Parts: sequence; C-alpha cells; structure tokens
Amino acid sequence: MLSLATRALCVRASSGGPGQVDLHPAQVPAKHILRAIELADSSAGLTAPHPNAGCVIAHGPRVVGEGFLYAQGTRSAEVQAVERARDLTKGAIAYMNLEPGDCHGDDSALTSLIQAKVSKVVIGLRHPLKHLRGKAIEALRAQGIAVVVLGEDLIEGDQLQDVSRACQLINAPLLCRAVQRLPYSVLKYAMTLDGKIAASTGHAAWVSSSESRRRVFETRGRSDAVIVGGNTVRRDNPRLTTRRDGGHLPVRIVMSRCLTLPDDANVWNVANAPTIVMTQRGARRDFQAQLVARGVEVVEFDFLTPRAVMDYCFDRGFLSVMWECGGTLSAPAIASGVIHKIIAFVAPKIIGGVLAPSPVGELGMVEMTQALNLSDVAFEQTGPDMLVTGYLQPVPALYPAVSAAVEQALADYITPSVKPPAVISFYKTWDLYGAFSNFSPHPIIVVDDSGKEIAWNSVEHYYQAHKFVGVEDPLAKDRILKIQFAASPEEAARLGRSFARERPDLLRPDWEEVKVEVMYKALRLKFTAYESLHRLLLSTAGSVIVEASPNDLFWGAGRTGAGQNNLGLLLMKLRAELQKETERNQNPVPQTDSAAVNA
Repeated sequence: MLSLATRALCVRASSGGPGQVDLHPAQVPAKHILRAIELADSSAGLTAPHPNAGCVIAHGPRVVGEGFLYAQGTRSAEVQAVERARDLTKGAIAYMNLEPGDCHGDDSALTSLIQAKVSKVVIGLRHPLKHLRGKAIEALRAQGIAVVVLGEDLIEGDQLQDVSRACQLINAPLLCRAVQRLPYSVLKYAMTLDGKIAASTGHAAWVSSSESRRRVFETRGRSDAVIVGGNTVRRDNPRLTTRRDGGHLPVRIVMSRCLTLPDDANVWNVANAPTIVMTQRGARRDFQAQLVARGVEVVEFDFLTPRAVMDYCFDRGFLSVMWECGGTLSAPAIASGVIHKIIAFVAPKIIGGVLAPSPVGELGMVEMTQALNLSDVAFEQTGPDMLVTGYLQPVPALYPAVSAAVEQALADYITPSVKPPAVISFYKTWDLYGAFSNFSPHPIIVVDDSGKEIAWNSVEHYYQAHKFVGVEDPLAKDRILKIQFAASPEEAARLGRSFARERPDLLRPDWEEVKVEVMYKALRLKFTAYESLHRLLLSTAGSVIVEASPNDLFWGAGRTGAGQNNLGLLLMKLRAELQKETERNQNPVPQTDSAAVNA
C-alpha cells in the first residue's frame, strides 16, 4: 500500500476514474507514470526494500503492457511490460517512475525497449545512485529513442509537479541512501489522545486498535530492520515480526548500552526472524556469549548512538529502517537527524498521569517556536484511531543542475580503460560492482550428469538448492524444487538457510567439503555466459575483490574485515583463469612443421 503522502499526491495529480480513456494529451504522461508508481509498490512487504520501479507501455491512453521490479535480482519492470505487450510495442511509449538500471551487467531493460521499437520513453526520476544515473537515458538516446525526463524535458504544471514529487516519495529510501548516505528511517508510535504511550506503570497493551496494529505489521514488512531500545524489551517483551507466513522478515535490532536485558525475551528466538543486539564495547561479555550461542548477532560500538547505528545499517546495505522505540531512544534519534518520517497512531483514549511516558523524550526545547514541523502531512482513520503521517525532514531531491556530459563524467563506472581501485567491495546488486553478487539477475544454465539442461534464476538459487542435492528424502527433494522456482534470490536464500537450520539431518553430508566447489562452478557459468560480466571481471585486474557482507564471515569479509572472504577469493581465482584463457585465445601457440604434417 502506498504511503499516505504518496497516495495523496497521486490522487491530486489524477483526474477522472481509473478506467477513463478520453484524456487530454497533456494528462497522459501523468496518468501512466502514476500507474507505474502504483505498480512499483506491488512488492512491498514481500521482499526486502529495493529500488521501486514500475513500467507502463501504452499507445496514447491505451495501456498494452505493465510490469514492476519484484525484488533485487529479478527481471526488470521493462522486460515484463514488453513481454505482456507482445506485438503491440512498435511505436508505443514506455512510462516509468524510475530510470532503468539496477545492476551493472544487466542490460535486459534497455535491450527489451530497443528491440520492442518503442518510439519514446518518459521517465519520472533519474536513478539516484551516481554510478547508474543517466546511463540508461544516454543509451536509449544513442539508439534514436526519444527520452523525456520529468523536470528536465517537460514544461511542468501543477499536475506534473505532483507526479515528480510522488516519484521522489516512492523511492525515498533510495534517495536518502544516495544523497545523505543514510537509511530511510521511520519513527512509529501509538499514543492516547492525551499523548501517552503507556500508563505510569509502563503497561502499554494495547494503546491502538487491532486495525492499527495490522498496519504496523504491514509497515514492518517494508523495512530492512526494526529498532527498539532496552526499555521496550524489558517492558513490552515484543516479538517485532510481521505476524504472517512468508514474505520479507526484517532484522530486529535491540540497542542497549549496558545489556541489562531479560534472559527470556521473545526477540532472542531467531527461528523466524534474525536479531542483532547493538551495545557498547565490553558490556556484559557473559551475556553476549549466551546470546551468540542462541543465534543472536552482537555488534559492539565504542559509543552506541543512533547515528553510529545508522552508519552501520548503511554499510550493511539497508534502505529502510523502522524505529519502534520509546521516548528515551526516539528523542536522541530525532536530535541526531536520522529520522525522516513519523507515523503516529492516535487512539481515542485518555489515561492521564504525570509520570506516564510520552512518545518522544526531552529535546531541550523551551518555546513552542522551536517545535519541529512536519511536511506532507496526511491523515487516515484506521478503526477507531487516527493515523497521522508526515516528514520530519524533506526527502532529498535530484536536481538536473549539470549537463548530461558532466553527469557522465561524474559517474563512477569502472571500464577497462580506467584503472580500478585497489580494493573493490560489493554487497547489494545496486552497488557499483553489484553484478558480482550472487543475487544479481543473471540466470545460469547447468547441464546435469544425464545431459539435461537445468535453468537456475541466479547463482544464489543454484547454491542454496545444492545443499540438499543427493539426499534421498522427499522433503529434501521438495525443498530443492521450491528453491529452484523461488521468485527471487532473497526467497531462495531464505528457503535454503531456514531448512538447513530446521532439518540439519537433511543437509547433504559432504556439504562443508563441496560448498566452495559448488559456488565456483556457478560463478564460472555466470561470468562466461554474459560477455558484459566477463569484461567487468577482467577490468578489475590488480584489485582485491571483497564481498562486504558485515555478518557472513565465511563468504564475506565481515564488519571488521576479519572474515574469510571466500566469495571474493573465488572471483579473483576465476579472474586469473579467464585472463589466461583470453591470452591463449589472443596469442595461439603456432604449430610446428611436424605438428602441421601430423594434423
């Protein structure tokens, strides 16, 4: 479901019902981009936050194809829209809320639009990430396709200004990451009509209605992580889950300097959702060891602050974070400038009490003129409650202040003609070297022992399934099929990891001995099947390649660099082999006279 502010902008920019086709020509771009925004939101809660991209292909007001990016590592919105339009794409116009391109090495979106012979592309927002910004636009124009970018190539009226704003809000997490180098943070709380989040005793179940709580579960599903403080764990003992089977499960983060936390908190059960405890260095080492033994990840900071935690979440690749803490933690989070949006549920209840806690603690303000004002405020009734949302700080905007040539010069893309950096890090698919990720949208074809070709949607699909290959058990075979046909690499990883934890007896007995070999086979298939990936890997000659996972100490380097970085090592091994093969092909060994005669 679109955020209230985005939905309000969409409604304001619309005229007439959704089935209206007799539009004025000036209304058509707005209508179709608004539809692309609506499509872009379709995967919310089902997968981890990622660039929100939708595409509509139309002849005038008539839509012939639609698509949206389901998750990182899945087929692009443009490919899906072209496929659904079939043979009706020639001369059509493609409308999208975001410039195509979410993984270097995957040019399927551009290829599909070019081959479809669309006459024009209308884009609501240039890609916020600098290494992708403007590349698709210039590539399409180089192929003779007209490209229009809102705010740059159209004369905006009020309607198109609303559309541009809606394009920004639907990708607010990506914009915050690109411009501010912070995850997009939402502070959520429920309070009574007199501004209390609990009674003076601390009892808080329940302030809001069941309808409001369902909305909270939906919002959690749109987040990479949910943050609470130690007081919330001690007082409420929350589970912080989405209360549903399947779909995305955010990481639960508990911030506590002293770790005076209960031994039996619900968040220590990591069977359904992971938990990270963030604390100050040296705090209760014995308790830390207990948590680690139960599968909880512990991260120590020299100084535990909201900003330090957000820097960590940024490094971890998080796009969106939800804060569900009390006033003691929400106040410093607001004061440190890491909170972007407020979601407040106001229940028609009065509880009173001078000592009853409020949602935000002391901010040091002594006059009402110092109050922080929200923008893009929207209201909605949820059951008996009132839902109020607004932005505490504006969503960053991208301004076309420089020419396309300068944009291209600013781009950080590494090509074989440019010396690569000494250390190349990658993690998420939208990173500069995100094509190295096992989640990248590059299917591989594997030939089995019988000569049959089997398609795997990503390296991650192949790797996770092979944890159970050869196990003669119906459950293991069923899990392999589920992983093979998982809709995204994220889902494949979740299916493989959870089953390995739940049924370690069904993990193939030689897995620890063969898993590196399995990974290398998949990587070789991937980087030899795609010429662009082959070139990209060879262009990194002389660089150390590091898989920058902060929590995987086997395949990645870990947060402190103490991990084994086996994925990076395999990529460098593969790079060396491909270099030798390329050299042999370019400089074949000449045959001797005797060899020529024998031939």
